[in-house]
Amino acid sequence: MSLIGCEDLERGALDLLQAVEEQVRQRRMECVVRLECPPKADPTNRRTLMDALELGDEDVYEMPGLVEYRSLRDIASLPFPAFRYKPWTPLVPRRLQGEETRIFDVIRAGDLLVHHPYESFDDTVLRLVNEAVADPDVLGIKMTLYRTGKDSPFVPLLIRAAESGKQVACLVELKARFDEYENILLAQKMERAGVHVVYGVEGLKTHTKTTLVVRREEGEARCYAHIGTGNYHRQTARLYVDESLLTCNSDLTADIADLFNYLTGRNRKGDYRKLLIAPANMKRRFLAMIEREVEHQRAGRPAHILAKMNQLEDRDICSALYAAGQAGVPVDLIVRGFCTLKPGVSGLSENIRVVSIIGRFLEHSRIYHFRNGAVQAVDGEYYIGSADWMHRNLESRVEAITPVEDGALKADLHQILQFHLSDQRNAWDMKADGTYAQRKTSGPDDSPSAWGSHEALMRQAMVRHGTHCS
Repeated sequence: MSLIGCEDLERGALDLLQAVEEQVRQRRMECVVRLECPPKADPTNRRTLMDALELGDEDVYEMPGLVEYRSLRDIASLPFPAFRYKPWTPLVPRRLQGEETRIFDVIRAGDLLVHHPYESFDDTVLRLVNEAVADPDVLGIKMTLYRTGKDSPFVPLLIRAAESGKQVACLVELKARFDEYENILLAQKMERAGVHVVYGVEGLKTHTKTTLVVRREEGEARCYAHIGTGNYHRQTARLYVDESLLTCNSDLTADIADLFNYLTGRNRKGDYRKLLIAPANMKRRFLAMIEREVEHQRAGRPAHILAKMNQLEDRDICSALYAAGQAGVPVDLIVRGFCTLKPGVSGLSENIRVVSIIGRFLEHSRIYHFRNGAVQAVDGEYYIGSADWMHRNLESRVEAITPVEDGALKADLHQILQFHLSDQRNAWDMKADGTYAQRKTSGPDDSPSAWGSHEALMRQAMVRHGTHCS
């Protein structure tokens, strides 16, 4: 076995940085690949553009609707309250309320599961990093940054931590599509301040959403971690539905430490204690858990697969789900975007259902549930993390999925999934031919299913956190 030296790692990082910088510069000079225009576009203007851009008729696409949908933002921002959602302010979890509350004490008392945007990103995830930077007992901070926004608060925090003498490492994904230039600037800014910046594993895009804080407590080092489904982006955290787990579980934090060692080239670990890490063990573990549900079904034990994600297209996963459904395992899939698996096909997928939730917020969280023979569904296994069931996520990216093991937190995830499955307002059911049909309200108008899952979860959050519903 050959070891990669520090000089090789630094040379590889520099080569990658220079390559991405050059690609970003060249992007503006690349050839045009298509021209979109409305069906009744002026033929003279159309021909002028085609000639100027050196396009043929096969490169022109007539669009039946608006060509530039961003223009609708001007309409959507008009001050007509009757046509707009009521403003929503994410709430502070009860366990973190109170001026004297310290986040490390709260996490040490038990794992904390945060549901964004119903619960505040700033008062949980950002607060963890804020308190870590200010705490003299914190020795080090490690973090992955994929998409952060131009005014990210995390970058100045990491810089301040490095300047105060803490060991700070940050993986910046240079290949985050359309954010390459911003990420290059952020990386260079942190490097100048003394942050150890790395650019990930060669040939893989790093998509994990993880933070590790090392703190000195009673003469020993204790680790705290954040594992999430969404980016470290405080603006989208108010619009995207995501999950965050804040934990000091020793097995999970040890796995996160091993993951960061992998990202910095210090090891090539093939398996982990509890985390599912792509491309190391995630796909293999998911396929094994699907097969395990088949075994439970055949033995007469409770079996169920319930998964929520952005997209689904991995062929091996789809084949395994088809086989599970044919064996009698109920399979419920909540897939916001495209899904190459077809439910309800005779002889193939009668036991599989696919629903897409489209509403006020963008569904971005990934939640996976396997009944695993449990009498009560809530006692089964639950996982959250950064990966969809797509080939690119499972085999071409570095991803992290964590189990959620606390009984109360599993109950929270179970309830979230049930809200989505029973949604009669924002839900679209996928039919066997691949088309979708929007559900129609079938129950009383004043019920959670009729409100839709987004409204129902907002109301639930207000009740749980001591705020009155209006």
